[in-house]
Amino acid sequence: MSRVCDICGKHTITGNRVSHAKNRTRRTWRPNLVKVKTEVQGTTLTLKICARCLKSDIIKKKV
Repeated sequence: MSRVCDICGKHTITGNRVSHAKNRTRRTWRPNLVKVKTEVQGTTLTLKICARCLKSDIIKKKV
């Protein structure tokens, strides 16, 4: 399962975890994805969208 928003394309990013001693190890930040059933052109689809897209009403949740 890829962790990518189907609307805006937001995906996992990487960086460094930095300790108090300034030791650096790799870490990841994952997007806040939500599975939502929605209707697109008359068909019901399940999309993985980020919380920002859901909050901004780009996609309407099917109730």
